[in-house]
Amino acid sequence: MRKASLILGLAAMTALTACAGGSQLNNFRKVQSGPDEFGILPTKSLSMPPDLAVLPQPTPGGANITDPTPRGDAVAVLGGDPSRLADQGIAASDQALVAHAARQGSDPAIREDLAQKDARWRERNGRSFFERMLGSSVYQRAYDDVSLDAEAEQLRWQRAGAITSTAP
Repeated sequence: MRKASLILGLAAMTALTACAGGSQLNNFRKVQSGPDEFGILPTKSLSMPPDLAVLPQPTPGGANITDPTPRGDAVAVLGGDPSRLADQGIAASDQALVAHAARQGSDPAIREDLAQKDARWRERNGRSFFERMLGSSVYQRAYDDVSLDAEAEQLRWQRAGAITSTAP
């Protein structure tokens, strides 16, 4: 009787984990396709701009001046310039760095390629049988043997006589 209960329990656990779907890094991503109740933001109040020439051209799917901008609003409240949040391309001060980094070409699909390689590596090296069976995230443990301890590395370089930045 006890053996049958154990087998039934393992079968039920296996069936439940099979319904869990693929693994997700730290399980922070949204897994359901329904609406996000926390994604609904109130619009700004309607007001007449001082100059009608500042109104954007109406475009389907485009921005509206009453659309919420929580990040920009937070930056403005803290005394910053919300216009600096807009993507303005590569700054002139970084042009030489970007040109040097791309001197031998660049791969536009590098993020997707690395994500696939990373998923394969973690599947092979980072997950135990139970973690695979239960679908738990093992991101930090998967990279333990290839990650650096920042403080130990800084101490190693300081002992070797290298000039390093100060650590908090």
